[in-house]
Amino acid sequence: MAFRVPASHDEGMTPLPHITTADILARRPPKEPVDPYRPYAWLVEPECTAAGVVDPVATLFLTNRECPFHCLYCDLWKHTLDQPTPSGAIPEQIRFALAQLPPAKHIKLYNSGNFFDPLAIPPGDYPAIAELVQSFETVIVENHPRLMNTHIAEFQSLLTGRLEVALGLETVHPQILPRLNKQMTVADYQRACETLRNSDIDIRTFVLLRPPGLTDDEGITWALQSIETAFAAGSHCVSLIPMRSGNGVMEDLAQQGLFTPPSITAMYEVQRQALQLQRGRVFVDLWGIEALFECPTCGPQQSAVLNGMNLTQRVLPWVECKCGIS
Repeated sequence: MAFRVPASHDEGMTPLPHITTADILARRPPKEPVDPYRPYAWLVEPECTAAGVVDPVATLFLTNRECPFHCLYCDLWKHTLDQPTPSGAIPEQIRFALAQLPPAKHIKLYNSGNFFDPLAIPPGDYPAIAELVQSFETVIVENHPRLMNTHIAEFQSLLTGRLEVALGLETVHPQILPRLNKQMTVADYQRACETLRNSDIDIRTFVLLRPPGLTDDEGITWALQSIETAFAAGSHCVSLIPMRSGNGVMEDLAQQGLFTPPSITAMYEVQRQALQLQRGRVFVDLWGIEALFECPTCGPQQSAVLNGMNLTQRVLPWVECKCGIS
């Protein structure tokens, strides 16, 4: 499917086409089969905390109703339900996953969308969820900046640990953000941060590296501007997500020359400069990093540098490829 690029646009505007929700849904491959009473994945991973120590974090990828926003770049819908999440399903998923995992100090309840969407996570399940996570020092959930409702305070009041909400800012690029079908503005994000700060809730922010329409250098520039905006709004940490394909529409944009994944060097450069701001923690998402390796010999070493920076929150020397491949 070819998308129509605007024949004219403002000077300096990236000619990214307007892609509707219908376009996005039409291009998606089939979903994966899921069980509403089982998370689709679970693991324990190390993460550098705000105190500067590395703690184990239990990460649960919950199965629940699909996010209603249908962002252009999203591939998280693949493991979601087409109907509201059944009552009692989420506590059962958490109970099951925790029984499989070693002990951890913090927990991420990631649900491929919005924790405070009552059709995704039934509010009636909050007490049971809170009971299951009472031993964790931090409970991290994700939510859309426009879904700031009374359910947040309700859930927070039940927890013994601190609540942290992860918000997707994605990019502050004035032309690209409206084309991502995120259905929010930078101001929406800033208002959400203010609401969370006023409730003594910690903030984590997702920023995209090189969304469609940008070169590698532009991707670096706009990711750094987005990270600075996140810290200015009160975010305690930022997770940098390298843009990837996998949902149909992104492949179409790639074929039209409107999308190329970022280089692994760009990932390093953004994290390097962002850490030097000393405004908060900066993580790079290393999921599927192998796809960005430009050299089979140096790629794993470069990935190890990024992982080391994630864990130490210090700038480490980059591994320059001398193999003649990159």
